Amino acid sequence: MGDTSARSHRAPVPRPDGAGRDLTSLPKAHLHLHLAGAMRPATLRELAARYGVPAPAHDGRGVKGWAEFQQLYDTARAVIRTPDDIGRVVAEAAADDAADGCGWLELQVDPTSYAETMGGVRAALEAVLAAAASAPIPVGVMVASSWARPPDHAERLARLTAAYADAGVVAFGLSNDERHGEVAAFVPAFRLVAEAGLLASPHSGFYTAAPHVRDCVHLLDAARIGHGTSAVGDPQTLALLAERRVTLEVCPTSYPPFGVHALDEVPVQRLLAADVPVALGSDDPLLFGVGLAGQYAICRDLLGLSDDQLATLAGHSIEGSAAPPEVKRDLRTRLDDWRRPERFQGTAP
Repeated sequence: MGDTSARSHRAPVPRPDGAGRDLTSLPKAHLHLHLAGAMRPATLRELAARYGVPAPAHDGRGVKGWAEFQQLYDTARAVIRTPDDIGRVVAEAAADDAADGCGWLELQVDPTSYAETMGGVRAALEAVLAAAASAPIPVGVMVASSWARPPDHAERLARLTAAYADAGVVAFGLSNDERHGEVAAFVPAFRLVAEAGLLASPHSGFYTAAPHVRDCVHLLDAARIGHGTSAVGDPQTLALLAERRVTLEVCPTSYPPFGVHALDEVPVQRLLAADVPVALGSDDPLLFGVGLAGQYAICRDLLGLSDDQLATLAGHSIEGSAAPPEVKRDLRTRLDDWRRPERFQGTAP
């Protein structure tokens, strides 16, 4: 599977004055990471060379718009062709997250993207589940359809998701541009996964306004929302998210390339002030160039969050996860230890 021990490009953004606690030691869960977008740049280059796929020039520092994003993401998907390829990507992603202090990872995948080369949708999903089971940290799998695919495609994937509910699949989602689908059309798919006891987390509120986020909560019974930052402008939506404890998976580096938010204007502080749970994610570090601990560093260094607020975000990621109870207990205990002031005597504030 290649070397999974070396740190990748995914490093925390450094604080200019060098102050602040070590964010890689902050116990946390990672709830928003796509399989292809989790690939290391070096792995992309190696697999592209192996399969004769032209690899776009990419320095790992972030894409500059939709065209570059789509080209790079499509290339990453195209070079994942065997169970060993999946195993390598999953192992490296989990190792990178472990180095960033992550104790539970939920990896998002549409198995139909790999069905042709893997021998079918079930074979593709089983390859991901096998890789997750052998990863260096606990990994759950979120099966995701796409807002751009027909609702019956989502229903087929929902049935597959339910069939593997006791085999490592923990959640069901909808990825891609949420403007391509109507929320109500996906109700049957999400009803199937709810009946299987699985968590629902559709993308929403990236390009769409706050009412779309509300619809995902009301109609799809979403326990989490991928992104959801448009909710910040609507008190009704904020109140709903706070009351139902719906966690927003906020990925700071995902927004500037598409003009959604400037990096120093991502509304994490405003969401916390409204008592909305926020879990930071890296989304696609291959494309955006920053890993999980780096997202926390951005919140500290650019958005002005305190160490206590960063610990609150980590707590939200743990509570909003689909991790088994014993994993949550361990992460909570470690987080309580991280919060203790005496543990940081001599550390700059």
